[in-house]
Parts: sequence; structure tokens; C-alpha cells
Amino acid sequence: MQAGLRRGATAAALVLLTTANGVAAAEKMAPGDIQSTFFNGQPFTASTPSNVKFKMTFSADGKMKRQPMGTGPRGEGTWKLSKDGFCTTWSGSTLSNCFTVVSAGENKWSVMKGSSVAAVWTK
Repeated sequence: MQAGLRRGATAAALVLLTTANGVAAAEKMAPGDIQSTFFNGQPFTASTPSNVKFKMTFSADGKMKRQPMGTGPRGEGTWKLSKDGFCTTWSGSTLSNCFTVVSAGENKWSVMKGSSVAAVWTK
């Protein structure tokens, strides 16, 4: 009976460890998978941490568009793959931002800038 309790406690501890910071347990997408899943000209939804939603379209030619679904700024820019994910530069800016993408559930991905969630993408 004690062995069963230990196994249960160990399993519970693993669940707590993997969900305590959520994305650490998630699998990071390879740059090629990001490109084939998202950067194919098909729109998808991006939500900011403050729940502002955008329709995002990344085309295969390295261009991207952001259209607000309610409030929020429109935008256009460029993207490129990086060693660990992808980088974007918005029109009117010389600043490039790089991100990784990790699975966050069924048809849901967290876009990470370092250890912070920059957006959640859904399809």
C-alpha cells in the first residue's frame, strides 16, 4: 500500500513541477514546423497577455500582417526563421524581436520571448 502512495505522490509532484511554470514542460516547435504550420499565408488568431486579439497572416515570402479583432493597432512587417524559432520586424521599426513557439494544448501555442508569454496563437 505504501508503494502505491509513493507512486501517486511522485506522479502528483511531477504534475506540479511540469505545470507550475506551464511552458517549461511544453515541447518547443522547430523553426521549420513553425513555418509550415503558421507562415503559409493562412490566417490565425493571436491573443496578447491582456487578451487583445488579432488576425495574423504570415506569408511564405517573409511578410506578415496584423489586423485587430476589435481594438488594437494594424501592422505590417517581415519575419524570418532563427536558430530557435523566428524573428519579426514591424514596418517603421528597425528593432527585431525573436521568439520561440511551444505547444500549449490542442490547436493552441504560446509564443515566448525568453521566459515570458508574448502571445497565444490559436487555429
